[in-house]
Amino acid sequence: MLEKIVYTTVFVSDQDRALDFYTNILGFKKRADNPTADNSTPDSPRFLAVGVKDQDFLLVLWPGTPGQGHPVQGRIPAAYTIETRDCRGAFEALVSRGVQFETGVLEYPWGYVAVFQDPDGNRLQLRESR
Repeated sequence: MLEKIVYTTVFVSDQDRALDFYTNILGFKKRADNPTADNSTPDSPRFLAVGVKDQDFLLVLWPGTPGQGHPVQGRIPAAYTIETRDCRGAFEALVSRGVQFETGVLEYPWGYVAVFQDPDGNRLQLRESR
């Protein structure tokens, strides 16, 4: 009956700024940029979506207020997790592009994570499984 999740929404204050961050800083690919209303309403939000190369799942960058999660062990959990084969390498590459991480690369029995925020305060994390 249910087949797959195709996208989730990331609430952002400025779609263009979010698009710049997710594509030029994180390296996602723009997958959709379509008006949601007729052309006579220039301030209407766009259906703006990005995704990781060779993956169908999308993040929709939609105007709104980012939600606030409840802290776990003193930290608010990441809303979005991005898998990588080299957490330390990805961490260094993103730091060189200006991303400010809330943590360094943290080691756990199952792998590594590093937490950061997008320009709207949405928490993301890099993850490397062992």
